[in-house]
Amino acid sequence: MFELSQEKVQEIRDFIENHNFFFIIGHKEPDGDCITSCLGLAAILDYFGKPYQLLSAGPFKRNEVIRWQEKFSDTMEFQDESERKSTGLFIADCSEIIRLGDIDGDLKGFDTFVIDHHKTSELGDEIKGYVNADAPACAFLVQLFYEALIGPVPSELAKILFFGICTDTGFFRFLTDNSAEVFAAVSRLVADGADPRTTYREINSGKPYSTRKLLGVLLGRAERYLDGRLVVTYETLEDTKKWGLEGRDSDSLYQLMLSAKGVEAVVFLRQDTPTTCTGGFRSQDKIDVSAVAAKFGGGGHKNASGMSCNGKVETLIPQIVKEFARVM
Repeated sequence: MFELSQEKVQEIRDFIENHNFFFIIGHKEPDGDCITSCLGLAAILDYFGKPYQLLSAGPFKRNEVIRWQEKFSDTMEFQDESERKSTGLFIADCSEIIRLGDIDGDLKGFDTFVIDHHKTSELGDEIKGYVNADAPACAFLVQLFYEALIGPVPSELAKILFFGICTDTGFFRFLTDNSAEVFAAVSRLVADGADPRTTYREINSGKPYSTRKLLGVLLGRAERYLDGRLVVTYETLEDTKKWGLEGRDSDSLYQLMLSAKGVEAVVFLRQDTPTTCTGGFRSQDKIDVSAVAAKFGGGGHKNASGMSCNGKVETLIPQIVKEFARVM
């Protein structure tokens, strides 16, 4: 299922060899999988002796990825027209330019290679790359490319890629089909130096106290819909002002809600500005939340998706509930 074809391995090799410089970028508001996938691609370019710049629009809201923030910039190095023609763009954990966020510079027009695992992703005819929606994490795909191109993963990179896979799989809680192949791959990372105990602590410890207080607010505000199968909660502008954006921990919210008897899907909305919202959707096995997210300009995986759109929480909730009624 996950074995890379020789044609795909050769495609990324040719892409690397045919360019003199690279930009590496993932989606805005990066999570652990996004950041570690970018770092994995950087390690591949280091092996081939190719210069690059790591880009991210940020913000780095998640406590577990802040340690890597200084490696990324939101301002592109200046290039003249001839330099742009010899530059390649790697996009990790995302395939849509719009989801990259605000970068100081023009990302359009570069020869592009995408590595992604989102169900709603697709490659245009002019874009190279590899998208596999069955993959548990983008970092997992980067691991496969590294091993196919270079060989065993060095110890420090093994720790980084293992971290990314663990964040997107909820430390393997969300694995479904093809789990044996995934565990075979991560066992190689452990053999190469990754430490599950340390990684779990890095992901789950050190949360700001304010996030625990906010979690209580969100749990208290949660309401059930569709005979209790759907739970919806939200964060207001006042909540954000009071509790801040540091160390967001929506993952704990989803886990607690989905563990409640009878709950099959969870929606978390945040009022980002007076006229815009972001939302996160999570579900149990059979509910495809990516279909709902797509209705609001978002996307993602079958059981984990997100969206950003214009609107207010109080008007979006009934619209979202209506769409969930179609898939539940």
